[in-house]
Amino acid sequence: MDIAWIIIQFVIALGLLIFVHELGHFLASKSLGIQVDEFGFGYPPRLVKLFTWKGTEVTLNWIPFGGFIRAHGEGDPDVEGGMSAAPAWKRLIILVSGALMNFIVGILVLIIMYTSLGTPASNQVLLTDIAPNSPAQSAGLQAGDILLAVNGLEVDGVEDAQEVIQGYLGQEIELTLLRGEETLTTSLTPRLNPPEGEGAIGISLSNPLKPMPFFQAVGYAFQSAYMQGREFVMLPFNLIKGNIASEEARLVGLKGMFDIYNQAGQMDAEVGVATATPLPIFRLSVVAMVSIAFGLTNLLPIPMLDGGQILFLIPEFLFKRRLPQKAVNLINSIFFMLLIALMVYITIQDFVNPIFAP
Repeated sequence: MDIAWIIIQFVIALGLLIFVHELGHFLASKSLGIQVDEFGFGYPPRLVKLFTWKGTEVTLNWIPFGGFIRAHGEGDPDVEGGMSAAPAWKRLIILVSGALMNFIVGILVLIIMYTSLGTPASNQVLLTDIAPNSPAQSAGLQAGDILLAVNGLEVDGVEDAQEVIQGYLGQEIELTLLRGEETLTTSLTPRLNPPEGEGAIGISLSNPLKPMPFFQAVGYAFQSAYMQGREFVMLPFNLIKGNIASEEARLVGLKGMFDIYNQAGQMDAEVGVATATPLPIFRLSVVAMVSIAFGLTNLLPIPMLDGGQILFLIPEFLFKRRLPQKAVNLINSIFFMLLIALMVYITIQDFVNPIFAP
């Protein structure tokens, strides 16, 4: 697959995940009566102001990646009606809403993925392979045909079809097939002594796939999200116990995420997973994984992340006293520099020791 197209896909996908995160903060702020001064598409510097909606400037910025919100009074509790002056419970909802949006998007993508994968239609028979120089090839059968009936008798699954065909060895039979939208019939004679590894007429049978029922796909999606969340939470304990090697648990940055997405794209192009609906299954799984991981990571109790800001709210809930804003700003500034340094280190590791694990 063309690398330029993969890069464009990756930038759009990751940008959308960041955008919906900020959209969660925005919607929560507006619903709780907190004014948002700016909602930006992309990152500054500003390119142009698109319009103003209910006091919020909607802007387009030069760096076409993700988005941001600038809440009124953010970082200054003396600004009346601003975010920092709002009750702690309102700020908690606003902080959690970004990660919640990432969880919702991740689960929706998983639902689409599982629906696309489909489930076997056990009462139908699909021809998956035609042996060369076999009665099936001579009769014009093709991989992808659906076997409907033998001698006018409807077949109900793979075992039923095999039993019916075995009952007519050495005798000419008529097969009714569905090819695309067309129903056709053909005749052939099952062999009494077929070559080793081949059946009487030289076909391989399976069940065709049908889209997975919606609620079943929802169940699988929530189960997958739960498993990822559990592994995320248990990761430090598994590292301490030695259940996971440290080199298998390291963080990845933008370069590492792109490597994983790129390999997923190659797998979608080459592996050819049979699905009920043709969708890029491996890339969808990566997008869902990254979205859920993005939400989980933002909830870590680290200053500069949403989880760190939630940590600062604990004194307000317990003692009705807030931390001094100067101390909060200082801690955020220190951890901002530390996070930048960590991202630089992670990016270097992505180049030196790349991870390929879609």
